[in-house]
Amino acid sequence: MRQQTAGIHHITAFVSDAQRNVDFYAGVLGLRLVKKTINFDAPDVYHLYFGNEQGSPGTVITFFPFPTGRKGTIGGGQVGWTTYAVPVGSLEFWKERLNKFGISYTMVERFSESYVQFRDVDGLQLELVEREEGPASQWTFGGVPAEKAIKGFGGALLYSTNPKETMVTLEHTLGLTKVGEDKGVVRFRSTGELGNLIDVSKTQIAPGRNGTGIVHHIAWRAADEADHLRWSTAVRADGFELTPVKDRNYFKALYFREKGGILFEIATDPPGFTVDEPVAELGESLMLPEWYENKRPLLEQNLVPLVVRVLEQDSR
Repeated sequence: MRQQTAGIHHITAFVSDAQRNVDFYAGVLGLRLVKKTINFDAPDVYHLYFGNEQGSPGTVITFFPFPTGRKGTIGGGQVGWTTYAVPVGSLEFWKERLNKFGISYTMVERFSESYVQFRDVDGLQLELVEREEGPASQWTFGGVPAEKAIKGFGGALLYSTNPKETMVTLEHTLGLTKVGEDKGVVRFRSTGELGNLIDVSKTQIAPGRNGTGIVHHIAWRAADEADHLRWSTAVRADGFELTPVKDRNYFKALYFREKGGILFEIATDPPGFTVDEPVAELGESLMLPEWYENKRPLLEQNLVPLVVRVLEQDSR
């Protein structure tokens, strides 16, 4: 039996300013900052994680803020649009909220669904869609009540330099099922309730350029470490070169680049974000892996302090 991922584990992107990033994803979108840590490969940079109340797989978007980073260019080999699922009946709330914060948006239709498309402060392309499936978020912050809150990922729209090969990887390597085509887009479904509908543009798109406002990679779920090992075997059997296993403290990770240029990760669901903080205190302190604890004073000195705050528009 072939491996099947439940869907998206997380999505990671580059941004410029860390505080503006917190203000947008917590202050505007109402997500919870579930982990404030560092880029394990470049420890002078934050790694910020936002999701539902406990950072469940399928809800988490993560960011590397580089204040002096170059601006990226949207193109092939990237996640073109990151899709968030919101409760049925809440799209009008979100349109009003975007207007409140002066964020322009457009409406598009895809697979008989209405999407609100907009960009964050760095130009990262986001969209909201109403979905019945998926557990409701229990988190509320600022002007976003729990009953309107983002559930997690609805999926993503992928831009590829080789769409046929990307679709082969989704179907035959990751175990997704092709479920339809519409307006030049092919849709695949995974087995989970969140992060489960992946769309691929059939148009071959010239390569984009990494930088701020661009997704660095999209991660797919592995149930546990034993499943992770099976994924390692299956991905190699399909001819891809995999990195060694990386310990990200909150999950184990493997990376490979599919033939359409998109960087894929396989990440374990456990242990999750409560491995070093209780649920009630997630995101409040700078958390470091044990191998960086001896450098804490220097790292804290080099990182700009952050605050999760209710924005002025929600304080009036």
